[in-house]
Amino acid sequence: MSTEQTPAPVSGPRPARLTAAAALSALEGVALGVIGIYVLWRGLFGQPDDRQQAVTGGVTLLVLAAIPLIASRGLLLLRRWSRGPAMITQILALPVAWTLLQAESVMIPGGIALAAVAVASLVLLINRVATEALGIRPPGDTTA
Repeated sequence: MSTEQTPAPVSGPRPARLTAAAALSALEGVALGVIGIYVLWRGLFGQPDDRQQAVTGGVTLLVLAAIPLIASRGLLLLRRWSRGPAMITQILALPVAWTLLQAESVMIPGGIALAAVAVASLVLLINRVATEALGIRPPGDTTA
């Protein structure tokens, strides 16, 4: 029997804002996973310019897809630690969205969608209701 204990989730119902943030995070994770599978498939069975680079890129995207998926599950379970990875994922998505918006191609709608999801997720994650549900106190709060 293991002596390690997993911290219990904060009691109370899960706010709708936190559920929405978890859903957006999961959406990003699934999208990264699908793109990673596509890139990996093309690297293994297609005719890429550089097979090793395509396979490495696909595997990297699959590993990166795990971060928002794990954070999403943590948000659904009201785990305090899950807010950090979820927020970092959104912050990292903003420069990617900006790059897609700068392209003169069909990637512009993808950049708009990514930016909208990232900003919406950040707003949901910094909301007071969500932080209280996760047991995160505001700076300077010394109450126990």
